[in-house]
Amino acid sequence: MLRDKQPVTITADTHPFLNGLWKQNPVFVMVLGMCPTLAITNSVKNAISMGLATTFVMVASYGMISAIRKLIPKQVRIATFIAIIACGVTVVDFLVKAISIPVYQALGAYIPLIVSNCLTLERAEAYAGKQPVVKSMLDGLGMGLGFALALTCLGMVREVLGAGTFLGFPVFGSRFEPWVLFLLPPGGFISLAMWLLFFAWRKERAAKLAAAEATQ
Repeated sequence: MLRDKQPVTITADTHPFLNGLWKQNPVFVMVLGMCPTLAITNSVKNAISMGLATTFVMVASYGMISAIRKLIPKQVRIATFIAIIACGVTVVDFLVKAISIPVYQALGAYIPLIVSNCLTLERAEAYAGKQPVVKSMLDGLGMGLGFALALTCLGMVREVLGAGTFLGFPVFGSRFEPWVLFLLPPGGFISLAMWLLFFAWRKERAAKLAAAEATQ
């Protein structure tokens, strides 16, 4: 006798795309990819560009890694992952240069360094090398967009407070004195600390609410 099919509920705990966006955000939760996070988030434009470039590399390379994962010898697994990711990075490097020279110059060496970004390698090893193609690409998309979201949040704080602009447009009056500190390296650490504190507070608050509900 056939059983009635129950509807499948997709939650952030099980869906690879939603995990990377929020619950396992690569910057605010797992604290990965700190080098570009702190280096290029002095403007929202640079932050979005770097986030989208990383997302493209992760989706394309994770799909390829997953497709050939059973053919890769264990002895050269990491080297193969790096080679595949490097192919995606090369494509992105040429695309960014063709689309916008100023953005390419602003991002500098951080586009090639996507190859060695601990985020891309960690997810390739932990997820794409073990899961089917569609799930791996969704994980890459979620993690990439989560990374882009985190960079944008940092870039927004640093650009608005450090330059008084958002995407180059003034947001305050002429009397506003920019906090130039936020455009300098210390401003990156301060902005990151603020966001990490927010996420830690939110996690602690959620745990307290869950404990309170359990005791009722």
